[in-house]
Amino acid sequence: MTEETTVHLPVMLNEVLEALRPQPGKAFVDGTLGGGGHTIALARLVGTQGLVLGIDRDLDAINRAEKRIKSQDEPLSIRLAQANYCDFPEALDMLNRQRVDGILLDLGLSSDQLADQNRGFSFDSEGELDLRFDTTEGAPAYELLNRLSAEQIADIIYKYGEERYSRRIARAIVEFREERPLRFASELAAICRRSIPGPRGAMRIDPATRTFQAIRIAVNEELKSLESFFDVAAERLAPGGRLAIISFHSLEDRIVKTRLRDDERYEVVTRKPIEATQEEMDRNPRSRSAKLRVAERKFTD
Repeated sequence: MTEETTVHLPVMLNEVLEALRPQPGKAFVDGTLGGGGHTIALARLVGTQGLVLGIDRDLDAINRAEKRIKSQDEPLSIRLAQANYCDFPEALDMLNRQRVDGILLDLGLSSDQLADQNRGFSFDSEGELDLRFDTTEGAPAYELLNRLSAEQIADIIYKYGEERYSRRIARAIVEFREERPLRFASELAAICRRSIPGPRGAMRIDPATRTFQAIRIAVNEELKSLESFFDVAAERLAPGGRLAIISFHSLEDRIVKTRLRDDERYEVVTRKPIEATQEEMDRNPRSRSAKLRVAERKFTD
């Protein structure tokens, strides 16, 4: 994969567009740009008099999306910014925009990141276990795992990955680093696979899935970002505007459901989350665990 290409497919694109109801001249924020699919689709519908602000923490995603946007056969009113989606108000301020008509978050890991062999998002990656969305911020995951105690590592794996074998995996990590520092994604994947009992073929997911998820969430402070987003989102959403959030695991979905339900400024549109169609799941396996929740900003606070 080069910077010019993307292997990422936008999840539940039709459902997102139906939920956000983009119209000519409207303004939207795509807080998780990824491969740019959602952003471009929104921009086509708002036209050149509208605006879509695409945000991502991952500079590689920004670069790929910028080239993809320039290659389109029609002019698109898109502005890009490298930032955490919870900091979108600052990006809007730079564009002299107070409020927007809709905000989208797709909280999943993008296929482009999984295909990147250099940052360790994939279990089969031979690259370093970095796991940061923005490699200029914070420390890579391998430094965290080489520094923390077995108890601290187990707590992260259990809290963010809901992994029942968290303590066994954490002990194995500490034993491994007694011989040499843990450095590569393949090393952690092998530790997880050795630590979890049962035949591989009987498992629905790779034994490393929950551990990688947990450590990635911890390294990027993903749940903290989501909570911070809700602290500022409603004030920047125009009355009648909509918020659409796609989550991929229960911890995120629980936060989204609770914050939308408990904030009196929102009218919840989706009493139950929208899930991908079977056709989409067959085409894009990443969509199988996706849950879309939508809320509308009330006209009165």
